[in-house]
Amino acid sequence: MQDFIFQGQPSRVVFGAGALSHLEREIELLGARRALVLCTPEQQTQAAEVADRLGPRAAGLFPRAAMHVPIETAREARELASRLGADCAVAIGGGSTTGLGKAIALDSALPILAIPTTYAGSEMTPIFGITEGGLKRTGKDARVLPRTVIYDPELTLSLPVPLSITSGMNAIAHAAEGLYARDGNPIMALMAEEGIRALATALPAIRRDAADVAARGSALYGAWLCGTVLGNVGMALHHKLCHTLGGSFNLPHAEVHTVVLPHAIAFNAPAVPEALVRIGRALGLSGSTSAAAALFDLARDNGAPVSLREIGMQAADLDRAADIAVSNPYSNPREVTAAARPAIRQLLQDAFDGVRPT
Repeated sequence: MQDFIFQGQPSRVVFGAGALSHLEREIELLGARRALVLCTPEQQTQAAEVADRLGPRAAGLFPRAAMHVPIETAREARELASRLGADCAVAIGGGSTTGLGKAIALDSALPILAIPTTYAGSEMTPIFGITEGGLKRTGKDARVLPRTVIYDPELTLSLPVPLSITSGMNAIAHAAEGLYARDGNPIMALMAEEGIRALATALPAIRRDAADVAARGSALYGAWLCGTVLGNVGMALHHKLCHTLGGSFNLPHAEVHTVVLPHAIAFNAPAVPEALVRIGRALGLSGSTSAAAALFDLARDNGAPVSLREIGMQAADLDRAADIAVSNPYSNPREVTAAARPAIRQLLQDAFDGVRPT
């Protein structure tokens, strides 16, 4: 029997096709009167529709959310929220927009209502990340957990297929690492396996038909489960590497998770055989294919990038990335210390070259 501690996160989830119609009710339940709507520049039209729906409850629109939450953008958004007298933030979009809402809440304690349009899972976590001076700082704080999350598959129909695949792989990474987390528990393991299964089934269906609402719903369901895992247990080597590559080398968030995941899983595989069995079962494996190779195949076969070179990494930066990855101790099934640097450097080289793990 496994000893464990489980503490549920206090968030409310409204799930279903057309669930955006409940937005006004959910704002009222938060006790809010003036909502600042957040989005990236690319989603300004969709965010403006949300603001129009809110009418006088919309304090304004901030359409400059950016990847990895630059501290300058976070400060600008906080100042605008204060100036407009906003008493909540509505974040519509992916991890960048939710991350901006969290950065505002970190200092102001404004409640966040998240409307995810990708599969990032950030909306289900009390984890924040802010990039300053080329380094991404992450942490946990209960104040940044969105109070309410509206999952509406219809809002994801316009998500381009390539981004749908990489965003889904990003979500799978949360669950995969949750299966061998130091503070894992049986509830999270169940959610992780089911989340991987749902996404592994949904992503090929979305590639076949981007307008398949049922497949979009399955992907959001999987993202919800995987995000919940991310919010409840600690992450390990994979997420450390992705934060390093994203924050220090400005690589795109979902794509870097997609590329690194198979290699991080292969690195940890000897130390976590039970987790690998669960991942393989969720992916529907049979025969001799490893879980790491199957994750690589899932990305490749659905058109996602499988090498760091493809997404903008420079070969000259691999040594620095390895140095950063081993510079601070953190939990991982295989110890990551200065002595492990050659293995981490090889992992990064394999990821750079797009080598299929065996």
